[in-house]
Amino acid sequence: MPNKRELYIGLMSGTSIDGIDAALVEFKDGRCQLLAQHLQPMAAVLTSQLHQLCRPHDNEITALATIEQPLAQAFALACQQLLAKTPYSASDVIAIGSHGQTIRHHPEHGFTLQIGDANILAALTNIDTVADFRRKDMALGGQGAPLVPAFHQAVFQHQTINRAIVNIGGLANITYLPSLVQDKTVIGYDTGPGNTLLDAWFTAKNNSDKNYDEDGQWAKSGVIIQPLLSLLLQHPYFELTPPKSTGRELFNLAWLQAYLDNNLYNKAKNTRQSYSDADVQRTLTRFTAVSIANEVINLDLDNNGSQSISTEVYICGGGAANPLLMADLAELLPNRPVMTTAEIGIAPDWVEAIAFAWLAKQHIHKQPGNLPAVTGACRSAILGALYPAG
Repeated sequence: MPNKRELYIGLMSGTSIDGIDAALVEFKDGRCQLLAQHLQPMAAVLTSQLHQLCRPHDNEITALATIEQPLAQAFALACQQLLAKTPYSASDVIAIGSHGQTIRHHPEHGFTLQIGDANILAALTNIDTVADFRRKDMALGGQGAPLVPAFHQAVFQHQTINRAIVNIGGLANITYLPSLVQDKTVIGYDTGPGNTLLDAWFTAKNNSDKNYDEDGQWAKSGVIIQPLLSLLLQHPYFELTPPKSTGRELFNLAWLQAYLDNNLYNKAKNTRQSYSDADVQRTLTRFTAVSIANEVINLDLDNNGSQSISTEVYICGGGAANPLLMADLAELLPNRPVMTTAEIGIAPDWVEAIAFAWLAKQHIHKQPGNLPAVTGACRSAILGALYPAG
């Protein structure tokens, strides 16, 4: 595309379903630059409808029919408000990369579903749109997730330093980037829960305008329930070998409540142990931290045969803004620097949105967007489908 700047918009709506991240990105000489960003809060009614749709219930197709258009309109508004902050117009943007909103992810069945009609998005913004990124990888035998490790490799891999990039959104995923001099395979997969259980428990137990534990303040008032933490860490997902990916289908409030109901029980006295709701929140924070730290340590052992090598750990996603979670990670990984991706050039809140701008660019240039070693696909592939504006 001669004489046209490589400008793309990336859209991300994650497991927390609390807002839409929109990023305007320029790609030039193998580098990416975030030109503008916009957080579009999700309307409360839309959030509620999406959370309901994520849970199996009757008349799901009818429910989907009523929400698909409003969601696409919200995505379009996010793009329009993003561009309104800049001197650029729709005609300057080559394409939008839209992740959509995941409402089901069943890699064991080769199935995933992200909604937010890209036809509507392209028509309302008058910008070509690339969407449905995951299903091509699944068609090739992959998990369809995580997809961001290919982007992490493109922008974060270092010549001589091993890096682990950990995205803590609703779920958490890790990308292990061996230094370029090692010439080893990049590894990536979902580690387990990120903020999804923290947000769900907080919302269920607090009458608050916020749907998350700001700065981990509520969790700080509690103590870690060691028996509960040990039980949570016995989930079979943690024993699976990569490639692997997960979602709210495994880690959700109903799953947590079953543990609380069935396990926090003193059989000798026939009474329940006395734990506060804040204690559960503190334990869930530690649960996320331990499940991530365990994977960093294991990946170091697999790749280096020694824990003495100081892999740098960089956190992105909403979890990077939780001081308690960050402190837990630093405590659990004492020999490894734990920082946010801001230290290597990209603010932690915008990594995923930029990644989907990059995936759109890869599609437009007919370049692969997946890493087969990460997803388990039989080969690399151009991801997504193009929805022209015209």
